[in-house]
Amino acid sequence: MQNESAFRASLDRVEEGLAVLLLREDESIRFTLPRSLLPSDAREGDILEVAIRRDVAATAEARERVAERIERLRRRGGE
Repeated sequence: MQNESAFRASLDRVEEGLAVLLLREDESIRFTLPRSLLPSDAREGDILEVAIRRDVAATAEARERVAERIERLRRRGGE
């Protein structure tokens, strides 16, 4: 199961391949993304919906890989 949060941001401008977005609820909050992550037809002034999802399965897999690496390093250090 994935948890999701979504919000709206306006596309303020694009500079050197980076899109500057302003959070609609508080335009003092700005963030940048590579332009390539936006829809190809997005233009300055457009309102975009941004969704952030937590991928529980991928997180568990990544944690398992890290734990395995740590265990291998511990075994090496004990030899």
